[in-house]
Amino acid sequence: MTDVAHRPREKPQNEKTFFGQPRVLANLFGVELWERFSFYGMQGILLLYLYFPTDKGGLGISQDTAVGVVGAYGGLVYLSTIAGGWVADRLIGSERTLFYAAVLVMAGHIALSILPGTLGVGVGLVLIAIGSGGVKANATSLVGTLYSEEDPRRDAGFSIFYLGINLGALLGPLLTGWLQTSYGFHIGFAAAAVGMAIGLIQYAIGRRQLSEVANEVPDPLPNQKRLWYALGIAAGAVILVVLGVTGVLRANNLDRAVILLIIGATLAYFIVILTSRHVTSVERMQVIAFIPMFIASAAFWSLYQQQFTVLTVYSDYQLNRDIFGWTMPISWVQSINPVFIIILSGVFAAIWTKLGDRQPPTPLKFAAGTVVMGVAFLLFIPMASTQPNSAPLLGLIGVIFVFTIAELLLSPVGLSLATKLAPEAFKTQMVALFFLSVALGTALSGTLAQYYSTDTQVPYFGILGSVAIVVGIVLALMTPWLERLMGRVR
Repeated sequence: MTDVAHRPREKPQNEKTFFGQPRVLANLFGVELWERFSFYGMQGILLLYLYFPTDKGGLGISQDTAVGVVGAYGGLVYLSTIAGGWVADRLIGSERTLFYAAVLVMAGHIALSILPGTLGVGVGLVLIAIGSGGVKANATSLVGTLYSEEDPRRDAGFSIFYLGINLGALLGPLLTGWLQTSYGFHIGFAAAAVGMAIGLIQYAIGRRQLSEVANEVPDPLPNQKRLWYALGIAAGAVILVVLGVTGVLRANNLDRAVILLIIGATLAYFIVILTSRHVTSVERMQVIAFIPMFIASAAFWSLYQQQFTVLTVYSDYQLNRDIFGWTMPISWVQSINPVFIIILSGVFAAIWTKLGDRQPPTPLKFAAGTVVMGVAFLLFIPMASTQPNSAPLLGLIGVIFVFTIAELLLSPVGLSLATKLAPEAFKTQMVALFFLSVALGTALSGTLAQYYSTDTQVPYFGILGSVAIVVGIVLALMTPWLERLMGRVR
């Protein structure tokens, strides 16, 4: 089969561009912006909804259980990228999968906004997790099809795409947080549903601009196997229902169950890709090179994703949110990081473009991101105190700035790397494999958050920060070997 997705593309003279990138990037930028608006807008108030007492509009769930649920949900979002990648690569292609997944996301937010109590949480989070997984894997994969492997605009293009993600992440918590404090949680969830509807409409209008590559099915599933796969999926769903009904799978152990599921899926996925007869020896070596970076990525995200667990609790109990007599909504803290992303993503894109072939290899970027993330956790220690609402807002803003530097060194580069190292038969699914590292880290963030308390701040931040620094240093030392495995991919 012709390597359509990685065929070098020549830029026609006078071609209209989007910030110097292919014009169609604007459409993918838009749908991801609104999907992230709804996702982060909802997630900004989700943990509060779970553990706030009923007289404040919450469900009154214990804090430990609530952070575990949020971690498990986040892990399921990224785990669902496997399903989204598989459907795209074997059934209907990336573009159609993206569209239908966005519909599921919107339906999930509607369920959260109109269904009461745990019913709304259960139905809404399942739909959003499945839909978001499909959007994530396929939007990223479609961005990858806009460039050849050698195109120097590639990392810059992913950084601009990442800017769209963070515009949505900035606006979502601001609006839903204000609506939640003014009108209640369900109105905040409704705003997330409206945002996703806007994104779906704009994408539907411009989706025809994507090339034929967007609808290509790289490894079609034979018709005679479809029934067996359908039966397997149905059996899996029945097993989950039985585990839930019998009490084996409960809210307070959901995070650990998700971690085990992600580890199993990761091992299975690496085995499937590495043993596939459709993968060449060169592609196989590149996949092996991806393994240490997968581990570093999981370590990074286990700290970074605590913005939605530990940082939310920290902002509620430890942070001084008083600004000239006005108390800032807790969820607004989630919008600080996107502000820095919006400011700095263009800077990083310009740096990578300016450096061109002289930029650091990807393993070193991953190592630097992991080390900087560890340093960010250590910066919490000087602000540790047993006094409630005593941590300075400016101090937290400084810590989140360091979070942002770490994120820009690893996350958009990781998305780009997944598309560059992907075997031809596993293009979208390789992106899903990268998201499995995010899934593992996100689920771990919920489990780790259960060990956080006011009394354990210093050892908590100190131990986790130090472990991340060690992981980054080890990856940096492995870089020369990884570069040999990666070949011409940097």
